[in-house]
Amino acid sequence: MLLTIKEAIYTYKNGCKGKCTMSAGLTLGKSFFAGLMIGLGAAGSSVAAHNIANVGLARFIAAVVFPVGLMMVILMGAELFTGDCLLAIGLPEKDITIWQFVRTLVLVYLGNLVGGVILSALIVMSGQLDYSGGMLGAYTIKVALGKVGLTPMKAISSGILCNILVCAAVIMAVCAKDVTGKLLVSFFVIMLFVTAGYEHCVANMYYITAGLMAKANPSYVAAAMEAYGLSAEQLDLLNVKNMIVNNLIPVTIGNIIGGSCFVGLPFYFFNKNKA
Repeated sequence: MLLTIKEAIYTYKNGCKGKCTMSAGLTLGKSFFAGLMIGLGAAGSSVAAHNIANVGLARFIAAVVFPVGLMMVILMGAELFTGDCLLAIGLPEKDITIWQFVRTLVLVYLGNLVGGVILSALIVMSGQLDYSGGMLGAYTIKVALGKVGLTPMKAISSGILCNILVCAAVIMAVCAKDVTGKLLVSFFVIMLFVTAGYEHCVANMYYITAGLMAKANPSYVAAAMEAYGLSAEQLDLLNVKNMIVNNLIPVTIGNIIGGSCFVGLPFYFFNKNKA
């Protein structure tokens, strides 16, 4: 049993006002847990992929693990920035105002960021990055370095592609009426985005902050330099400024465009009730 795409769009549309009128505290709390859940999916995917040399295979293995994060978000009712870009569906008929849309996205983004940063600290303190003689720590540095080295055009474009798929997964999960259906659509669509290597701002809140923390450990740095041929000059590029300017800002812009302009608004207009 499932809802039609039109029924799913209107089901989501009817819930926009509730999302946008939640108290700031509740929105931040629910988004904190979404950041934590997506980060857990990202952390698990790094463990699965860190010792696989073939890039395509490594991404595929990571993609089998990562979707668990979105599955938790969907079933537990947490608030995820990338999925909430679909709130644009509520704008044309004024279910929500532009101000409510922007306010909600800002609050959710901040909550997701706090969740991702706290999870990064917990992962580092747990000793998980010591796996494979510190190679997981080295891999974490390499992944973060790759993300802060993106050009603005690559980051924005990859962010658009990512959130086309994430928001498609969210709408498809609304279509599904049972837990099995919601999990299956979440798994396969998110598996595609991770295998393709697109950029997800909330996942990057974990990946890059974990890389920054791993960089503070000399043994992880030494392993990264030896295994991946990284130089001290390259490692210097992994810093908070580049995290924000080179990745989070352009990827977030791309995610907003992908979710709101490529999925939310078009599918609302494709399926709107005729007057």
